[in-house]
Amino acid sequence: MQTKAWIEAFRPRTLPLALSCIAMGGFLAASAGAFRWDIFLLCSLTTILLQILSNLANDYGDSVNGADHQGRIGPSRAVQSGAISKNAMRRALVLFVVLCLISGISLLWISLEGNFETMLYFFGLGVLSILAAIAYTVGKKPYGYAGLGDFSVLVFFGIVGVLGSLYLFTKSIRWDHILPAMSCGFFSMGVLNINNIRDIESDRQAGKFSVPVRIGRKGAVTYHWILILSGLTAAVAYTFINFNSYFQWLYIVTIPLFLVNAASVNRKMAADLDPYLKQLAISTLAFVLLFGIGILL
Repeated sequence: MQTKAWIEAFRPRTLPLALSCIAMGGFLAASAGAFRWDIFLLCSLTTILLQILSNLANDYGDSVNGADHQGRIGPSRAVQSGAISKNAMRRALVLFVVLCLISGISLLWISLEGNFETMLYFFGLGVLSILAAIAYTVGKKPYGYAGLGDFSVLVFFGIVGVLGSLYLFTKSIRWDHILPAMSCGFFSMGVLNINNIRDIESDRQAGKFSVPVRIGRKGAVTYHWILILSGLTAAVAYTFINFNSYFQWLYIVTIPLFLVNAASVNRKMAADLDPYLKQLAISTLAFVLLFGIGILL
């Protein structure tokens, strides 16, 4: 039972979304002839560890701060349900911080090959990522409770995730690479937005002022459409700028998945929204894979 509780606390369904930004960076690097498997695997490992750290911190923080309670609609959380004690979760947080640092430092050492100035810069980004993962719901003033989670997701699942991993491959970044990075960021924000729409009432009661709590259900649905359409628009703009082959439009076959998701968020009740988090995460990964295959063909 304890093993099952930990696996559930890791929230495996969020991992495809975390890997999407690394996959996008890897595909862009491969299109430039700079892809390396050792860098890709270490990027993926570091990102997975950071995502699990974030999920555990979220489980712990929301339980301590009252956002996870019996009236909450979403899946039961490990600390709130008593499946994992607060002390055990705190020890797990320390363990995953250490694992993130070991994996991240290994990645920088291999990819940057002793360039200590650049290594220091990326180490700072790594530490900031760890702090962001924890401070989202943990501490006296968690930024997730102030409605800043969306901005954090855009930065770390979009800009830092894609452009940071790309730089580790290529040691350079073009201005237009921000467009596929923003696509990943916007779609990731969409996943968070569905989560927050589902939890509007329980978050409001706990004093967690997410974007949907601030703008209401109707405004949050409109916001969701904006995120989805912005992600698709960024991808289309990148394709037009770098058009060489019709294969680059492969990703458009995923557009119906995103439209179905946005339409479902519009009409479904809060209690029925949970499956659409996973659906959007998988749709994002499918988009990245087809986008990447398209720029390589």
